Amino acid sequence: MADSWERARQVLAASGIPPDHLAHLRPLTGGTYNTVEELLLTDGSRYVLKVPPAPTVPGLRHERRLLVSEAEFYRGAAEADVPAPRVVAGGDRLLMTACPGEPWNGELADAERTALRRELGRQVARLHRVPGPGFGYPSGALGPLAADWRTAFTGMLDAVLDDARRYGARLPRPADAVAHTLQAAYDALDDVTVPYLVHFDLWQGNILVDRASGEARIGGLIDGERMFWGDPLADFVSLALLDDIKKDEAFLAGYREAGGRAGFDVPARLRLALYRSYLYLIMLTETIPRAVDPAQHRWVQDTVAPELVIALAEIEDLTA
Repeated sequence: MADSWERARQVLAASGIPPDHLAHLRPLTGGTYNTVEELLLTDGSRYVLKVPPAPTVPGLRHERRLLVSEAEFYRGAAEADVPAPRVVAGGDRLLMTACPGEPWNGELADAERTALRRELGRQVARLHRVPGPGFGYPSGALGPLAADWRTAFTGMLDAVLDDARRYGARLPRPADAVAHTLQAAYDALDDVTVPYLVHFDLWQGNILVDRASGEARIGGLIDGERMFWGDPLADFVSLALLDDIKKDEAFLAGYREAGGRAGFDVPARLRLALYRSYLYLIMLTETIPRAVDPAQHRWVQDTVAPELVIALAEIEDLTA
């Protein structure tokens, strides 16, 4: 903890904030890769500090320089006027403002949940109007941004499949067989011609709910480290994690109200199946470098692996 305090003071000083104003520091849990700490200053202001693991810590190929991507997400969120942390200082450590609220949990009345999902839909639609300079991860982890979405996304799939082979991840089908099935859907990627901001990790744990006014509101969208420039449809995967976004009528209503396009024709369904497959491959593969406990490993195998099979089967059915 002493090292954490000294590191926090150094980051504050480099950001022009008097380091002796640091009053309290506490680790934030829930993440699986970066070290995250909340800093409370003597004037009551709150910041969040993220620090990446040492370069020797094993990870997936796309996880290099994640904080570069996270800072890019927050800049895009500010442009879209969506509640999210604001970057104070970037680089190898990311200092940002703290958002109000707590991670979304199940303790909501039905009416509150419906209102929040509709509000979330409007916010995500605004994010999806922020254009990028090219396709792919802004971190450069998988190389420079690509001129087309097919090149970028197939490279992302190739990278995670290479990770699965390298770590000996347990997949429900051999990696080469998965790759063969995915390739049948690649033509659908050509429909995406403009890169837009995609968070790609908008499950409920990364959505803060603020009750300060007495009414449940979204306090912020956080943990944007997995963001990329690409197809907005890809965000629907984590927004309906291990489920079907078409069931979320409140979210889709808000999304369309704010100008979001949410069609589900065959090319869109193929792309969604590709994006689901990508996320599930990440979830299955990361268990190895993360060295998860046996209970988490069983959950991933029992819950995520069958969903990957369903996504692959949908591609096979739609391309038969």
